[in-house]
Amino acid sequence: MRREKYSIEDLLHLMARLRSPDGGCPWDRKQSFATIVPSTIEEAYEVAEAIEAEDYDHLHEELGDLLFQVIFYAQLGREAGHFDFSAIVDTLVRKLLRRHPHVFPSGELYGDNRGGVTDEDGVKANWEAIKAAERSAKGESGTLDGVALGLPALTRAAKLQKRAANVGFDWHDISGVLDKIEEEIAELREAVESGDSESAREELGDLLFSCVNAARHFKVDPETALRQCNRKFETRFNAVETSLKKQGRRVADASLEELDQLWQRVKRAENQKA
Repeated sequence: MRREKYSIEDLLHLMARLRSPDGGCPWDRKQSFATIVPSTIEEAYEVAEAIEAEDYDHLHEELGDLLFQVIFYAQLGREAGHFDFSAIVDTLVRKLLRRHPHVFPSGELYGDNRGGVTDEDGVKANWEAIKAAERSAKGESGTLDGVALGLPALTRAAKLQKRAANVGFDWHDISGVLDKIEEEIAELREAVESGDSESAREELGDLLFSCVNAARHFKVDPETALRQCNRKFETRFNAVETSLKKQGRRVADASLEELDQLWQRVKRAENQKA
């Protein structure tokens, strides 16, 4: 019987049915923790894309797709005897209570919450101290321990740098970072001119790492900045290609000089609209 509005309990029941050996879905039954990881990553990026495009009508659907990934993992965990959805929720709530003593001083969700919220800097410092204690409890004693290897490289670089900065290993201001970027560019040029491809690869990595450092000092997420740049490049390139198609030509038929002229024309048009 169809319901007017389905609930989280209905979603958990649906997932159990999909995985059921008796009448379930063959594709869902053969999945494992490892096989659905790519889908989880893809769904997270689709959520980010909808938010960046301010497509809120579509966002709730993308959030549902991401939630389904959690439900899938919960079902796999329940079947293997590791955990279930209620354990995921319980662990999450306890972690949030522990990390927000300024809101829940008694450590209870429905207790007396009149502990008083401190200023933002104090909250951040307390948050980092609590997370450090949690890492210590897991046996992670090093400053950089626990930064997930599976993160996108730009995001992981930013997290590593933030951890190091929290213990004082950081530039005092952005000028030091920009000087470092210029230094890395010079070293990259030197490696390229020497024909040492391995050294050039290493210097390019150093340059990217320094650029992430600049993003962190500007309080910009490097992944978001690069996605926005990708989208800008795509829009401009498509405009150049469209302009040539109207002439019955392809991008491959145009000279680099002509392509650059068209590119600059697209940029000027963007600036006039702005």
